Amino acid sequence: MIFKQVFDIKTSTYTYLIASAKGREAIIIDPVIENVNEYIQLLKALDLKLVKVIDTHIHADHVTGASKLKKATNCATIMGEHTPSEAVEIKVKDNEIIKIDDLEIKSIYTPGHTSESYSFLLENYLFSGDALLINGTGRTDFQNGNSKDSYHSIFDKLLKLPEETLLYPGHDYNGKKVSTIGNEKKFNPRLQVKNVDEYIEIMANLNLTKPDMMDSNVSRNIQLGIN
Repeated sequence: MIFKQVFDIKTSTYTYLIASAKGREAIIIDPVIENVNEYIQLLKALDLKLVKVIDTHIHADHVTGASKLKKATNCATIMGEHTPSEAVEIKVKDNEIIKIDDLEIKSIYTPGHTSESYSFLLENYLFSGDALLINGTGRTDFQNGNSKDSYHSIFDKLLKLPEETLLYPGHDYNGKKVSTIGNEKKFNPRLQVKNVDEYIEIMANLNLTKPDMMDSNVSRNIQLGIN
């Protein structure tokens, strides 16, 4: 397997390129539109063919590069079936398998940050989008976010994975690249709660500012980044 993690400095977003070394087919998770040329150069350098691009959810803090990548490479676009986007070609269900050559990626419906959020599991690599972050969790105060849903997505699904599962989040604001499910269980401050009510109270008191260009970004992302 070929694996590359690309960081967007402006929005602290992680994009992931995964490919089969055998068949040279690749998938990109959560591309940022400003970095599409970088992804294409990376694909060329590694002699890879991009066949699919996934957005874990409708992003508020950046514009997806999905449509731009599709135009450049003719790849297929993927989101979970709960997405409001009609521009997505393939809408996967909970626990559905996405195949890239000999690689199998399982979709996991993890609402809470937004109502359409999905995570994706490849072997012991978990790409959690904004559902679960390193030492944090995705905010739940916009885009049909719901703290109760977030709690159940994390505690009833993601934390049930083996503790050695590698956690690759959609963002990190402190320079961290990867964690494990075991580390998050032990050290993530938002997960040290006794019940769902305590988690809801934490999320209700974060007092976070609204992302710049949020409304515009969401509108564009429903169209997969098209102006």
